[in-house]
Amino acid sequence: MPSRFVSMSGAAALLMSSIAAEAASITNRDTKDVKVTITEGGTTAEHTIPPMGVLDKVCMKGCIVRLNDGEEDEYEVEAEDIVAIEDGFLYYDGPDSPDRPGSGGGASPAPPAAPGPGGPAPSAPAPKN
Repeated sequence: MPSRFVSMSGAAALLMSSIAAEAASITNRDTKDVKVTITEGGTTAEHTIPPMGVLDKVCMKGCIVRLNDGEEDEYEVEAEDIVAIEDGFLYYDGPDSPDRPGSGGGASPAPPAAPGPGGPAPSAPAPKN
């Protein structure tokens, strides 16, 4: 009986760790703080990420990320995404995905994350107004 309990609790721990692993990570590679607003489901949370700072375990079920309260700086992020902020834009860093052009962990940034309701991602960052 004790071995069955141990194996069940081990399976539960494995399940919990795999659930926790399905969360996005956002790194700020800019030289100044970036305000990040995350809307997931009906909940909105605001965070400030310092230069070279990382915001982990966000967007567990997918979310909309807005940078610095900008209406045009809105991106759709999934739980498995690893994204970075560079020059005021959000870029994919991973995971490697064959259906995402530019993914692969190279030194150059991938295309920007797909914007929310605004349509498909541009091939290069759009100029700021």
